[in-house]
Amino acid sequence: MMDKAQHIILIGGSAGSYNVIVEIIEALPQTFHAAIIVVVHRNPKFRTKIEETLSLKLKRPVAEARDKEDILENNIYFATPGYHLLIEPNQTFSLDISERVQFSRPSIDVLFESAADAYGQNCTAFLLSGANKDGAQGIKHVRSQGGTTYVQSPTDALISVMPESAIRLTDKVKVYNNEEIISYFRNLK
Repeated sequence: MMDKAQHIILIGGSAGSYNVIVEIIEALPQTFHAAIIVVVHRNPKFRTKIEETLSLKLKRPVAEARDKEDILENNIYFATPGYHLLIEPNQTFSLDISERVQFSRPSIDVLFESAADAYGQNCTAFLLSGANKDGAQGIKHVRSQGGTTYVQSPTDALISVMPESAIRLTDKVKVYNNEEIISYFRNLK
């Protein structure tokens, strides 16, 4: 039986982030003590099967987060299309259908902000390529709660609006190129 994760690593991305997310998951060691939670902007009208495809390809469980589910270490979760994904103080997921944030549901900001409130300094967030400002406020909030933040280098991002927005909003974010991001996950313990 797995324990609840005491540390969470968030990954937020939109247009242009999918390939980097796949590389991140491929680089992961077989076991790690954090939980990894991914938000990508997806249209809920179209079934993408990202989780199933990655589970088969990588031979490890990758699943959609479920309402009231415990957040367990050594697990990879994706936000469900059409729902905001929130982290509750008791280290469980909560799904919400409130208004879109930055034109998106799920919103990266919503996940990052609720996760930072629940996990504080035990929250790490990565913001990747995307065409809107979703995630910038979330990165700022993770920093304000003592968490660690990384932004994909705008020169490596296929669409640099999201990383550039976060860099403009907070000066304490670490800017990593793709190789540095992949190396971080490869060396995860």
